[in-house]
Amino acid sequence: MSEDGEEDLPAFVALHGAALRASGVPARYWESLCRKLRGEVFDAGDYFGIMQVEEVDEEEEGDEEMEEELKKKPNPGNEPCFKVIVTNENGLQASNPNSIFLIDHAWTYRVEHARQQLLHVPGLLHRMTNLMGIDFHGEIPDEGNIEQVLQEMWKYNQTYQISQGTAEEKVPVWYIMDEFGSRIQHSDQPSFATAPLFYMPQQIAYTVLWPLRDLETGDEVTRDYAYGETDRLIRKCVLLPWVSNELLDVNCFTPEPSDEHYQAILAENKEKLPIAINPPVYDKDKVFKVFTDIQQVLNNLTHPRFVFTDNEGEADILYNFSHFKDYRKLSEERPEVMLNQFPCENLLTVKDCLASISRRAGGPDGPRWLPRTFNLQTELPQFISYFQQRDRRGEDNHWICKPWNLARSLDTHITNSLNNIIRHRESSPKVVCKYIENPVLFHREDVGMVKFDIRYVVLLRSIKPLKLYIHDVFWLRFSNRAFSLDDLDDYEKHFTVMNYAPGVTLKQVHCEEFIPLFEKQYPEYPWTTVQANIFKAFAELFQVASAKPAPLGICDYPSSRAIYAVDLMLKWDISRDGKRIMQPQILEVNFNPDCDRACKYRPTFFNDVFSTLFLDETDNCHVTCIV
Repeated sequence: MSEDGEEDLPAFVALHGAALRASGVPARYWESLCRKLRGEVFDAGDYFGIMQVEEVDEEEEGDEEMEEELKKKPNPGNEPCFKVIVTNENGLQASNPNSIFLIDHAWTYRVEHARQQLLHVPGLLHRMTNLMGIDFHGEIPDEGNIEQVLQEMWKYNQTYQISQGTAEEKVPVWYIMDEFGSRIQHSDQPSFATAPLFYMPQQIAYTVLWPLRDLETGDEVTRDYAYGETDRLIRKCVLLPWVSNELLDVNCFTPEPSDEHYQAILAENKEKLPIAINPPVYDKDKVFKVFTDIQQVLNNLTHPRFVFTDNEGEADILYNFSHFKDYRKLSEERPEVMLNQFPCENLLTVKDCLASISRRAGGPDGPRWLPRTFNLQTELPQFISYFQQRDRRGEDNHWICKPWNLARSLDTHITNSLNNIIRHRESSPKVVCKYIENPVLFHREDVGMVKFDIRYVVLLRSIKPLKLYIHDVFWLRFSNRAFSLDDLDDYEKHFTVMNYAPGVTLKQVHCEEFIPLFEKQYPEYPWTTVQANIFKAFAELFQVASAKPAPLGICDYPSSRAIYAVDLMLKWDISRDGKRIMQPQILEVNFNPDCDRACKYRPTFFNDVFSTLFLDETDNCHVTCIV
């Protein structure tokens, strides 16, 4: 360490100590790590070497033990096979405070940018094909090579997330270690551990490598690709990208989770349930004071029976943008105050919970109005079994991976690669849903037949009795390129949320204009029939969401009201009597949706919402009661 090194160490620990502890990096290495990071010291070459291993020909009567060893240590990617060994003549002592090494990253990217970077970053494709053992001919990026890298990279990828910043900045980052790091093989009894470390002063991520025991010259450097996973079945699943296995004997039945699962979610959300209260009664001419931090409400609510107040303590209605937590205190101290959310409504608005509660309507496969969904954290073996069974039957196996709790299609990926889906589980909690391979399409004259989705605003007036309304204005969102089941990373072909993507065309069609166009394209499917089926699906969803007491269902709190945006698509399906039908597919339910377009189409939108929810008056309100 430099002379001022000891003074540097406290500053280094202040910045990186939490990350080092979370990764399990022993404190004895921190001073050396600090010095190596500051000086960009890559001294692994003084201790280790990369060795090429001959593959054992299965037809030859070779050393059985050697064959078994090689089976245990699968090489990521194709031939040739490599391993890393200790070459330092003194070996390596785990107790030596200098026995920690930096591994550089050859490629750092976000998944949605991978193809473009392989195409345009000079030398990147060549380096990746070399690293992955893929034949590369010529100098010009070749589509075939790019596809191979995009498939193989899931055997090499590692990931980290930045915890601060915007939603976009929090999308997981993936990286591939340099040739040295990528050659380190898997072992269930690893000799080394690795962890990513984001070095703040330089704003660069490295991988840190340290020994778990003393090693002699010639010993192999290995790491556990399923590090931290102790359950045998889950380890088998997590290691599938490197060690092929069939899980066809695992039952893909996914029952609704236990009551304890919902209790744990309540505790994690730090939500305090209200005490039982009597429904408040108000004078029929009362003017309600509204406290809100939502600009669209402040700009558009003009109903004479609502006035705004800046004083939260005197408000009759709290209409907040962020999630309310302490219902208990509110119910004890101000039970008459109404608010724009329900306790436990995350059962609808968080994707894994939505899938769980929906099983009440359709059994373990879920209802017909929800794509088949698995929670990758808790249902990975069932998903892999289901995927492999579909594969064996030759059925479509396109899936969409979504984070539990992000909107606007962020960190959402479509794939037919099992390895890809398994590895996505490492980045952030995700569900995987069957991708709709046969959507009902809409003809755009400028483009052709494109995907579209529909957003309805649903108004939940009460749980007991269940009172549910739909606003008559619905939104439409369209893809910008003709649909086909290829180019799965082409955002404008497979996604419809265009209003957040810079420089991308946003096609807008008003719902009143859309209906005749739709009926012209599909004359056998009148919109009234299609919409009746959509409303039936919404009614079923809210019935199952409120069928059990909190925290197993949305809480029956008499002072709660809410609006949600429900996004859906239509897919082609066959009815029980053999007819071709348009089946609604609910995609997600959003809390506190952006209602800017609704206010433009219908300037009285928030007057309608407030009158329906808080006055129980729906005359002239452009809403339809569905329950």
